[in-house]
Amino acid sequence: MSRPAQPRLQPLYLIGADGGGTGTRARVTDPQGRLLGAGTAGPSGLGQGVDQAWRHIGQAVGAAFAAAGLAQPAPADCALSLALAGSERSPNRQQFLAADPGYALCLLENDALGALRGAFAGGPGRVVTAGTGSVGAARWADGRQRIIGGWGFPIGDEGSGGWLAVRAMQHAQAAMDGRAATGALARAVWARCGDTPPRLLDWSLHAGQHAYAQLAPLVFDLADADPHAERLLQAAADELAALAQALQPDGDDLPLVVYGSVGARLRHRLPPALLACCVAPQGDAVDGALTRLRAVLAGAATP
Repeated sequence: MSRPAQPRLQPLYLIGADGGGTGTRARVTDPQGRLLGAGTAGPSGLGQGVDQAWRHIGQAVGAAFAAAGLAQPAPADCALSLALAGSERSPNRQQFLAADPGYALCLLENDALGALRGAFAGGPGRVVTAGTGSVGAARWADGRQRIIGGWGFPIGDEGSGGWLAVRAMQHAQAAMDGRAATGALARAVWARCGDTPPRLLDWSLHAGQHAYAQLAPLVFDLADADPHAERLLQAAADELAALAQALQPDGDDLPLVVYGSVGARLRHRLPPALLACCVAPQGDAVDGALTRLRAVLAGAATP
């Protein structure tokens, strides 16, 4: 699951990072696991390109070392573990690994697996993550694991910020045509993206996943004022519920953690049976990435 590497026995620093369609978070620890610093940068999901991913990872790592009050060391002095959106299915995966700037060890896995490991400290459970994109993952007591969803913008990622935003734009276009009632949500999208057909179309054609996701907060903000916004939120919650339910087809009742900026705001809309399974996470995807890194360096896990 990673580019072959010969890690130094004792890297000076361990780095864990979690990247998606909106941002990247990195944390630096010493070899004993003591937190030294944390940093953030722009998106590093592989669906938005290899060069951007490495650039923003580098910026987040640099910010983490700066927060620690340390000069940034050479990559060869560091071991890096990444949990990136889209990394399992991305055609850019090998290109990304080949562009590794020279870390002593570079591990890569899907952000859902990092979140899963962080949430349950490597134990059984399931996670549904919904931010700019969405994905679900589960691990059973016998070690089996599964990833579902996460097919990417604009086709997949149901229930995510990008998914909500595309549907808000569709509604705004329909309202401009007179095919749907003009309410607060349509007017807000027009104000943000264009109040004439040419302007709205131009924005739609040129905006990417990150730009679209910036429309998702409008749906939340206007749910009380616009019935269509309210319906979109419930539809998004239903999609996240479908992810969670598909992760336990045999009714295993695995504990569930709902992650992500959108997931956190939709969790209360899940069916009661799923809410009863929800638990607080033990950690996040960066914790999961660091846990995997320490296990590999200790010889307790394979890259």
